[in-house]
Amino acid sequence: MNVPHPSRREFIRVVGIGVGTSVLAGGAATSAQDRSTSRDPEVVLAALVAGNARYVAGQAQQRARTPADFATDAKGQAPLAAIVGCADSRVPPELIFDQGVGDLFVCRAAGNLVSGTGAIVKGSLEFAVAELGVQLIMVLGHSQCGAVAAAIKHIEAKDALPGAIGPLIDLIKPAVVAAQGKPGDKLDNVIRANVERCVARVKGTGPILSRAVDAGKLKVVGGVYELGTGKVEIVA
Repeated sequence: MNVPHPSRREFIRVVGIGVGTSVLAGGAATSAQDRSTSRDPEVVLAALVAGNARYVAGQAQQRARTPADFATDAKGQAPLAAIVGCADSRVPPELIFDQGVGDLFVCRAAGNLVSGTGAIVKGSLEFAVAELGVQLIMVLGHSQCGAVAAAIKHIEAKDALPGAIGPLIDLIKPAVVAAQGKPGDKLDNVIRANVERCVARVKGTGPILSRAVDAGKLKVVGGVYELGTGKVEIVA
């Protein structure tokens, strides 16, 4: 994350007067593409949806990098959105939204988890909002998620998993409970419930994210990527 580091006092001052501004007073990170694209969250979300439509149609527009692009990237970053995605190798956010280097600030963990991740995901998202000016966060789940499937299996079997896999799966189990009794496919229901819970968690995480949401400076949405079609459905 290549941006100037403001003092702690300056960081708190800027967060207090308006989270979601494009940069901190300590210095601005330049855009990876030096673009003037609007950061309005509705505009950015529409751009992601349009990019996904191009991806689905096999009409992605991202070009190959050039030496000049790398030189510009080194000056700083100004991503348009932050994505909390699953670590699954089949779900690369930049590709499925047809976005370029520097367009997305991506945090990935199995099960696209937010709850229970401590300072790692929380701090990364706060950094994106308070220092990089991001105004849109998307929690991105996907069909056939192995972490969610494991949570369903092991909550029913009441067995244990080795190493840190068990505690990770435990974080998804509340979504299994939330989806109980709903009509339709159980796995799909839990995947959606997990995304919805993660969206609610982001919105309610203080002090930076919740304050930005309450001030209308930050939009948080949830999406589910369908592996079989490449399409992202906005679900929350």
